[in-house]
Amino acid sequence: MRLPLVLTVLLSIACGRPGAPGRERITPEYDKKSGKLQLLKYDSNNDGQVDMWSYMDGARVVRVEIDKDGDGKIDRWEHYDANQKIVKIGFSRQHDGKEDAWSYSNAAGEIERIEVSTKRDGVVSRVERYVHGALATAEEDTDGDGRLDTWETYDGERLAMIAYDTAHRGSPDRRLVYAPDGTTRVEIDPGGTGRFVPAPAAPPR
Repeated sequence: MRLPLVLTVLLSIACGRPGAPGRERITPEYDKKSGKLQLLKYDSNNDGQVDMWSYMDGARVVRVEIDKDGDGKIDRWEHYDANQKIVKIGFSRQHDGKEDAWSYSNAAGEIERIEVSTKRDGVVSRVERYVHGALATAEEDTDGDGRLDTWETYDGERLAMIAYDTAHRGSPDRRLVYAPDGTTRVEIDPGGTGRFVPAPAAPPR
């Protein structure tokens, strides 16, 4: 996998090619003991402020952090594998410079999964799955016990069903089904067998 063009340029400049354009906008940092390249700081728009940080293991890119809007906060985190392929892209849902969600793309470049740390502690507690760019399903651990307890199913942009694990068994036992006409029905699976039946009607008051 070829490196993105901007990183190829950064590496060529950092390696000291004379007269390379933009050389004055890049600051390399090296490990004091080994001399290995550790970081490239880049001012991409030449405004005097660093807005791109490429964390390196010698000539290998490990992670790239980018401040796209110049507000001093990181907006995008690119994580690379040993083959220099982006494996995930991090972002901040609150736009405050704290990485709390990660997107994964398929071979066609379409997002197929987004993982979210809802508590913003680095622990993934929600996973959204996409088909052709549209949200298809989501699953979440809402109580932080390490087990999924909520499942969502989408039909286009419409939430079609949401299921809950109210018995803490690791599988849904109650679900709300939303019809296209706006009506809702409640179904339950008391025995945890995977077979849902209509919930008993509430007694009249």
